[in-house]
Amino acid sequence: MTFIQSVLLGVLQGFTEFLPVSSSGHLTVVESFMHLQEVPVLFDILLHISTLLVILIVFRSRIIKILVSLFKRTGLDKEDKANRKLFLMILVSTVFTGVIGLILNEFDVDKYISIIYIFFIITGLILIGSKFWGGNINYSSIGIKQSVITGISQGLGVLPGISRSGITISAALLSGMDREKAGEYSFLISVPAIFGAFILEFKDATGLLDMVDPVVIGAGMISAFIVGLFSLKLLLKLIKKGNLYFFSIYLIPLGIVGLVFFR
Repeated sequence: MTFIQSVLLGVLQGFTEFLPVSSSGHLTVVESFMHLQEVPVLFDILLHISTLLVILIVFRSRIIKILVSLFKRTGLDKEDKANRKLFLMILVSTVFTGVIGLILNEFDVDKYISIIYIFFIITGLILIGSKFWGGNINYSSIGIKQSVITGISQGLGVLPGISRSGITISAALLSGMDREKAGEYSFLISVPAIFGAFILEFKDATGLLDMVDPVVIGAGMISAFIVGLFSLKLLLKLIKKGNLYFFSIYLIPLGIVGLVFFR
């Protein structure tokens, strides 16, 4: 892998990790065109770590409030109780994500480009549905139903072509969450999921460094971070306006063209 290829993959990750178009699907397709199938999965996970840092920065206020509420022993107010409940729901979502993710990881879907194009189309259809879903459930009223549905959907997001952000935000809306909380919750539950994936793939660290120069890896991670910061802020604006379905205009034709010409 060259320096330029790493930067391009980082830019691609930065855009597609947050915009609901499937970062894993795009990375798999582009790496295939670049003939980079030999790069360990850990490289993709490291790009995800860069975008994870973006999540920690953008949602730092909520994350700090959750941590503070967990360490409080007395004087809990209404917001503290809501944040403690939120933490518990994140744990429930993470369990379901882990179970579904581990099962699906046994299938090497990324080897079959045609399936990825089909999943692009499915993601596009889900995003169209998100236009009509949503409710008024917030963190004080969130329950097991919302955490289980979003956790399962995030597990399905490991499939390349299925957008993690797109399917979890849509699932949260379908379960009755309001748009702003659905977007935030989607990214909060991604934190333990990305860390978990990194730990599982860390065994490939030596193999990655043998194949790719650390400077090249760093270039990809930095570009993913910078671009990701802009794309996440853009996505949050689109969520509030209920405009996630805009991306179906890109995904559905992409899937169709891919199936016809590039499978």
